[in-house]
Amino acid sequence: MPNDAQPMSHAEEVERDTRTALWRGWNRRCPNCGEGKMFQGYLKVRDNCPTCGTELHHHRADDGPAYLTILIVGHLLAPVLMFVYFAWRPDPLLLSVVLSIGCVALSLYLLPRLKGALVALQWAKRMHGFSKSPDPLDGPDPTVSPPA
Repeated sequence: MPNDAQPMSHAEEVERDTRTALWRGWNRRCPNCGEGKMFQGYLKVRDNCPTCGTELHHHRADDGPAYLTILIVGHLLAPVLMFVYFAWRPDPLLLSVVLSIGCVALSLYLLPRLKGALVALQWAKRMHGFSKSPDPLDGPDPTVSPPA
């Protein structure tokens, strides 16, 4: 065995299945076990999974789910608006009311699911502290004292 052989880190030992994690996140479940609920309320991510204890507080979803929601809703409803207007020429007030209700309903449906999927993606890719080894970009580990 060569002397320069490095032991495999924990991140290299066990690869997390991204597709399964994304599906579990989309369903607003823990990306690790798929059983525990990821959210405390509508969008508040729990600190830990109530079933398996996986830490979820490391996530950094920020504005990503909102941007994705706007992108998807806009790309779905803009063609619908154009088609309905040119095909049937409904009253503009009726069209705006119906599409506004559709926009709000679709946004409320997508936002928690996209946030769950984004948190699950971060978990699967071991981003932002979801790995066992400390991330050098997060700064020094506060539990380790500096050498004297």
